[in-house]
Amino acid sequence: MSLIDLLTGNTGNEVAQQAENKFGISRNQVLALLAVAAPLIISYLRKKSQDSSEAEALNNALDKDHDGSILNDSSQLEARQAEGGSILNHIFGGEKQNVENQLSQNTGISIDKIGPILAMLAPVVMGYIGKEKQQNSVGAGGLGDLLGGILGNASNQAQAQQSNPLNDILGSVLGGGQSQSSGNPLNDILGSFLGGGNQQQQSGGGLGSILGNLLGGK
Repeated sequence: MSLIDLLTGNTGNEVAQQAENKFGISRNQVLALLAVAAPLIISYLRKKSQDSSEAEALNNALDKDHDGSILNDSSQLEARQAEGGSILNHIFGGEKQNVENQLSQNTGISIDKIGPILAMLAPVVMGYIGKEKQQNSVGAGGLGDLLGGILGNASNQAQAQQSNPLNDILGSVLGGGQSQSSGNPLNDILGSFLGGGNQQQQSGGGLGSILGNLLGGK
């Protein structure tokens, strides 16, 4: 299962539905947030995994707590929200507030609700990575390549599937002008996390470029 399949399938819709019910935010806004935040989280994890001690800690956490069962058990979404907050604190560190501010400004979701929604998403992303890790028999040393492959596959799938529903959602939430200038908003955003300078420029100052800059030069 690809990252885009995760976001557009039952799991992504469950997260969006629970967030809509709990926080009163439109489903499309939540899905747009997930489409940006999920690759962002994975990008930060990939960067951290370049450090051998961080890679070992991530590997142990995945083996211990993230077997992928959350992908088929929506009751875990709210139950593991506090855990998700701790995950985000570790992943983003001192950049957490900046990341949340950028997401809030560009999705229209108030800053006080961004954090709780991301906290619902974080264990899902970790569960997805854990499942991919198991299926590919990857250890600590291979996590960087695994995470890079997840992002690369998502970018390729977004580029190939112009009719992907997340493209329309992102276009509507980010604004028609940005959508038209980038052609494929989801691919531009995913491309920005892969370090492609050309892709960041093509996004015309949109959300992909802004969040891509958070990762620049790190």
